[in-house]
Amino acid sequence: MENGNSKVMSELTVEQSQPTLVPPADETKKGLYFLSNLDQNIAVIVRTIYCFKSDEKGNENAIEIIKDALSKVLVHYYPLAGRLTISPEMKLIVDCTGEGALFVEAEADCELEQLGDITKPDPVSLGKLVYDVPGAKSVLEIPPLVAQVTNFKCGGFVLGLCMNHCMFDGIGAMEFVNAWGQTARGLPLEVPPFMDRTILQARNPPEPEFPHHEFAQIEDLSNTSDLYEQEMHYKSFCFDPDKLEHLRKKALEDKTLEKCTTFEALSAFVWRARTEALDLNPNQQTKLLFAVDGRPRINPPIPEKFFGNAIVLTNSLCNAGELLGNHLSFTVKLVQEAVKMVSDNYMRSAIDYFEATRARPSLAATLLITTWSRLSFHTTDFGWGEPVLSGPVVLPEKEVILFLSNGKERKSINVLLGLPAPAMKKFEHFMQI
Repeated sequence: MENGNSKVMSELTVEQSQPTLVPPADETKKGLYFLSNLDQNIAVIVRTIYCFKSDEKGNENAIEIIKDALSKVLVHYYPLAGRLTISPEMKLIVDCTGEGALFVEAEADCELEQLGDITKPDPVSLGKLVYDVPGAKSVLEIPPLVAQVTNFKCGGFVLGLCMNHCMFDGIGAMEFVNAWGQTARGLPLEVPPFMDRTILQARNPPEPEFPHHEFAQIEDLSNTSDLYEQEMHYKSFCFDPDKLEHLRKKALEDKTLEKCTTFEALSAFVWRARTEALDLNPNQQTKLLFAVDGRPRINPPIPEKFFGNAIVLTNSLCNAGELLGNHLSFTVKLVQEAVKMVSDNYMRSAIDYFEATRARPSLAATLLITTWSRLSFHTTDFGWGEPVLSGPVVLPEKEVILFLSNGKERKSINVLLGLPAPAMKKFEHFMQI
């Protein structure tokens, strides 16, 4: 970690107890639970941590309160107490066995503030605050939800979660964690989760009507596979409101665009910077992927508290030479066109495309931007107030860049990424705006 915390972090010692199972508090539905095609493509484990300071009541009961609340909230979110398996159609499906989430109690040998800067992924140090199932060879061998509560000497504690993305997208995950927190505080769920994912099932027969370049395989003309064999460096770059506005104005300065959002300007800026930092061949085709929330775009709109993935990947393709040889506005326009493309028809087409082809999004020569800046990580409250720090432990793929909100008013954006050491040095230079 940076900011002089590398020594402390590298020496962080966490003693984990043997994991136990936390089943739902009441009897729940058994049998197979359908996962949509939007769930199938993102069955990766997402690891996050939430750091809570001690208050006047201390944290002596934190583990029991969180564990008891988990048991109760799993009654509503019962598939999380099941296990992933493969359906006769060779797709992921949940077997609702009710056996429970995996839960681990742990003790750290230091105070919470010694964690230092967690604004960038740190798989080695922060990885000790989440529990990895030993020997798991695939996601089928990892329960959909694994939780670890680590007590610190100061009385603070950290909740570390491993959750399979196929169970829900960012919005759904935060709704679950916040419902868990509400339950811990003795509050009823105002709106229970909407469980029926068949509202997003494929048409019969499937009718894909878009090309769906998100699945396109791109030839690696730039030999980036060799570059990625070098040591990976992880960094976080903060874009405050002034920097974001500067980028937005820069995108508009040549008058080719009428308007531009800060998300569009920032996405375009980092796509260009990463392309240049990786020294891609001018003829190298490069792809931008990012998730768009389909809740308001699909017809009829997806119900409130939908338990599942309602995001769809949209994309843009461009040669590296063309990307870097044009003004920032050119790249912003590509981003805008990708956003605009997502409609009810596009989402239905994406669902049907997977049904017909079983293709997976290809990440060769690709940048995948995941936006967590609108997610309510900071509102989770188990009875000890909101977390003093929260964020990811590791990025799920080397091609992923994460946007996280930052600051008290959540108006700044932290850009988190990993790059091979030489490329990171160049990328840092491009970030000095």
